[in-house]
Amino acid sequence: MTFTYDGTFEGLLSVIFETYRLETTATAIVPAEEWQGSLFETPLLVTTKEEWAERVKVGIKKKGGKKSLRLLEHCFLSEFPEVSKLIYDFVRKLMASPINISDNFGDDTVLKLHQIKKKIGREVHRMHAFVRFQRTQDDIYYAIIEPDFNVLPLLPDHFEKRYPAQHWLIYDGRRRYGIYYDQQQTEFVSFADDHALQYRQLPANMMAEQEVEYQVLWKSYFDSVNIKERKNPKLHLQHVPRRYWKYLSEKREQF
Repeated sequence: MTFTYDGTFEGLLSVIFETYRLETTATAIVPAEEWQGSLFETPLLVTTKEEWAERVKVGIKKKGGKKSLRLLEHCFLSEFPEVSKLIYDFVRKLMASPINISDNFGDDTVLKLHQIKKKIGREVHRMHAFVRFQRTQDDIYYAIIEPDFNVLPLLPDHFEKRYPAQHWLIYDGRRRYGIYYDQQQTEFVSFADDHALQYRQLPANMMAEQEVEYQVLWKSYFDSVNIKERKNPKLHLQHVPRRYWKYLSEKREQF
């Protein structure tokens, strides 16, 4: 049986709960908006139920610990087409096993999930390194990102600790939502009209008076510490892939 859901992690867990309730097996699990109709198959749409999702979470933590649940939460953010089914297969195997299988790399499902989580971790690390803030006239430090994966939910802890005294907004231009920190807590935000937030470089009328000067100073510093005789483009691209240059004020002219 094919199942569809609303595309949220809780929605996926609701599907998993429903397969147990109906005593059936899922052959495919697809977010409803990604389902492509078929003449020979009508999927079952499962409504997200927080109670069901919570019961599945409790079961996962009981059998595999918090580490297992965190593995699934991180992998879900990859948005890979196959990840919903992988998570479902993992939960079925975990529940059926007398031991915790979370680190059983001999199992193909477990191995694939850990490989995905590793990719997520690399993308989070790159966001930590490559986010560049621009100060607005409202004294908010703003940055736009377009990560390969939906890693925005994994960023607040790092930036709260790094910039506790500023108001900042990190906005995912691809997925059209952001995280906003007001010096006390971080919350997810979205905007009915986010046209202005799509700029990698804010328009001059939105930036603080000294922001352009700071960017020029940073570019000058970057150029001055660069030793041309030791330039190694291949190594540089390994550490700073070209697709991330669009975030960096010191690289913007080269992008």
